[in-house]
Amino acid sequence: MLKLAVLVSGGGTNLQAIIDSIDNGTISNAEISVVISNNPGAYALERAKNKGIDAVCISPKNYETRDQFHEALLEKLQSYAPDLVVLAGCLVVIPESIVEAFPNQIINIHPALIPSFCGTGCYGLKVHEKVLERGAKVTGATVHFVDGGTDTGPIILQKAVDVQEGDTPEILQRRVMEEAEWKIMPKAIDLIANGHVYVENGIAHIK
Repeated sequence: MLKLAVLVSGGGTNLQAIIDSIDNGTISNAEISVVISNNPGAYALERAKNKGIDAVCISPKNYETRDQFHEALLEKLQSYAPDLVVLAGCLVVIPESIVEAFPNQIINIHPALIPSFCGTGCYGLKVHEKVLERGAKVTGATVHFVDGGTDTGPIILQKAVDVQEGDTPEILQRRVMEEAEWKIMPKAIDLIANGHVYVENGIAHIK
């Protein structure tokens, strides 16, 4: 059974998609051990509590330095000994110390088709704003392993979503969530949980 630690910052819609997928069998051989948020007001923590999942807040505001915050986050993660760390709408930049502690064991969902509209400063609604500003006709979402860079780790799954006339960033964000994010994140977790994903020469393969 693959043990998951899910890191969140906000409402937790991707977390809910994972919970629902475990419940309905779309994700097999996996369970969520803990949900951790940097934001004490994150509704994602309530979603976890409602399912009887450990819900923990580790806020940088409670530490004098960012390094101390990172140490506390790493210690909490290691105390649960997860097999996979899932960034599901997590706005914390994962430090090198955590990446090194969990090599190819951290996955992230990005709301665009990497390598487009990604990198430093491209997160949340800003991604969709840039897509519309550029006049792109297709966008989507990407699940990738996390490495030392920003959105540079091996790509596991991608799904395209059409941009439509009249889209606002908010409308596009919702469509990308519904048509891509909530589908490929659970699928990626299920593939990993059942031993179907491996990384070779910096590229993720599905067998």
